[in-house]
Amino acid sequence: MLYYLGGLLSEVAGSVSVLRGLSRLLQSYAVLIVLALYAGFFITWKFLPKFYRFLPTDRGREFTINAEAAKGKPTGSGVVFITMFVVLALLIVPMDLQQVGILALTWIMMLTGFLDDRSTKGWGEYLKAVLDLLVTVAAACLLAYTIARDDPEGKIRFWLPFIKNPIAVPSWLYIIITTILLWTSVNTTNCTDGVDGLSSSLVLFALITMATVFYIVLGHTDIASYLLVPHMHSGASWAAITFCLSGVLLGYLWHNAYPSKVLMGDAGSRALGFYLGVMVMLSGNPFMFLATSTIIFINGGMGLLKVFLKRFFHISIFKNVRFPLHDHMKKNHGWSPAQVLIKFLTLQVLVTIAVLGMLFKIR
Repeated sequence: MLYYLGGLLSEVAGSVSVLRGLSRLLQSYAVLIVLALYAGFFITWKFLPKFYRFLPTDRGREFTINAEAAKGKPTGSGVVFITMFVVLALLIVPMDLQQVGILALTWIMMLTGFLDDRSTKGWGEYLKAVLDLLVTVAAACLLAYTIARDDPEGKIRFWLPFIKNPIAVPSWLYIIITTILLWTSVNTTNCTDGVDGLSSSLVLFALITMATVFYIVLGHTDIASYLLVPHMHSGASWAAITFCLSGVLLGYLWHNAYPSKVLMGDAGSRALGFYLGVMVMLSGNPFMFLATSTIIFINGGMGLLKVFLKRFFHISIFKNVRFPLHDHMKKNHGWSPAQVLIKFLTLQVLVTIAVLGMLFKIR
């Protein structure tokens, strides 16, 4: 890892000023963030096209508007850029048990999606739901254990709007909340992946938002104290990891911009949704989900809720609205893919700024 290489250089540098300067650079999280972001982008931008011939081709999605436009394109490219992300993050950023575990589970979530992408018939909804549950419960237990371990009193705490001091949460309740939020994030992000550049752009904005919050607010002792939020000692390293994922996602988006040449498939969308949900729970405030994923949830999650209520309770809602919502806007309002992307992203920017202001200042 570059960080530990910097430490090794500081031990052998002696009076050599160049080596001392290099060691300090390699142990600066600001430098690691820049390296992670740019390395992720350039490596993915350069090498992703070389894997197209090894990827499965898109089969089209049932009930999706203009599904034929995606048929035949290489899909499942998440297996490439998520793997690149994991390797780069391990090489650049110093890791602890929590971070290594989350990277491993992110890769496993990607793998379940990729196996579905390459399946000739596609996996059933219930099989995917069970796999999602297994991975999200594992992540929830890992987070609960490591957060309680690192707390001086062995507790898990949430900081919430309208409440000045953090509140302790029982481990069992934290695991339930985390599992539900991660499962929601995985599946709503997956449902949003239907317009070139839409899912990746929304997730990219969310990742950069969370990485900035972790580096500037949660990872900074004085700023966290001023805003009455708990300081997170690993905030800077999580920010570097998240900027690494932002970099590879930028590299993918270069090739996925309309008209796309490659699709991320379930391999990408499920892993991205999982990681984004983890970042929300690591922040210590589940309402950060509104800052990262409001439009993703409305676009994809309301469709899941509609199907759930209809299938299991015979309750019909939004009868005249097609979900994912981007399909409704294209078919019923004549929006082009570019209009869907720009308008959805604009709405998310407005929501994010409002939610962050409320969460950090209305205490």
